[in-house]
Amino acid sequence: MPINELRSISTFVKTADLGSLRQAAAAQGMTPQAASQALAQLEKHLGVRLFHRTTRNMQLTAEGQQFLDAARPSLAGLERALAQARDAKDEIAGPLRIVGPHSTFRPVLASLLQEFCEIHPEVQADVQLDDRIGNWVEDRADVGFRIGLSPAEGVIARRLFPMQLIICAAPRYLERHGAPERIEQLAEHRCSVFRFPSTGRVMPWRLRQGDSSIEQDVPPSFCVNEEEMETEAVLGGRVLGQLTAITAAAHIRAGRLVPLLTPHVADFSSVFVYYGSRVSQPARVRAFIDLAIDRLANNHTYVLSQQELHTAEERGRALFVRGAAQAGASAP
Repeated sequence: MPINELRSISTFVKTADLGSLRQAAAAQGMTPQAASQALAQLEKHLGVRLFHRTTRNMQLTAEGQQFLDAARPSLAGLERALAQARDAKDEIAGPLRIVGPHSTFRPVLASLLQEFCEIHPEVQADVQLDDRIGNWVEDRADVGFRIGLSPAEGVIARRLFPMQLIICAAPRYLERHGAPERIEQLAEHRCSVFRFPSTGRVMPWRLRQGDSSIEQDVPPSFCVNEEEMETEAVLGGRVLGQLTAITAAAHIRAGRLVPLLTPHVADFSSVFVYYGSRVSQPARVRAFIDLAIDRLANNHTYVLSQQELHTAEERGRALFVRGAAQAGASAP
């Protein structure tokens, strides 16, 4: 229904209730002239006269009474619907559609959702994880996460933290195969590579070379399209792997993995949260965005400082050298 018809009908009903066009105008925040024009437009549109007008009062015509009886229930229903929509906007309940990458980001999102849903149990989270770059409109997303940049124009993107790519080895691997000292020596080692599930393409290792990012092909001793299995292979000492700090940070800090060639850790990409305009978002969406930014922006859980990386590499290499010396001294 065009807004001028809705306005005119509202003015008509309010005038009938109050018996005064001037009072009806004041109740709706209109000028008497605007209210009179709205009523005149409605009568012209319907082709009937709705009120008998005198200088002192207004009385419904028979057609006006008939129209009032028919319009009042519908108008009341519409007003209830509008009020419910306004209330729902401020209620932290209802569906919340979230999209994001499957690889790497799943444990971060799982922890965030666990906290959010405990705080707001009336929200129904609908999560779609996919490594492809989706379409904001087609995915019907309220909130999205992406590694890189915002995938579409017209959305707001907020950087959360850098995505580090770290070459890692388990102490067991270093005992068996040693550690590369230079990028060129990676070709002599057993390396794992990740195959994108969506495209089947093998991802080269991305390394920092000075201020630039380079791609390094490595011999694939192990190829997999699932990050957890790749991580298990690296932790088991079978291969070297380039893992994200999201996955590797806790293992490095605990000594289960040793970072290698740390001056070449790449951190050119970042994790972003993206969303539409906050002006008309439901409260549940705003609350989730606020929690995501509060918990994830510059979160050191998923990022290792250069000092941490250097210290962990030096410590891991020292243990390997000491172990090799002890093994040599005990040999007959």
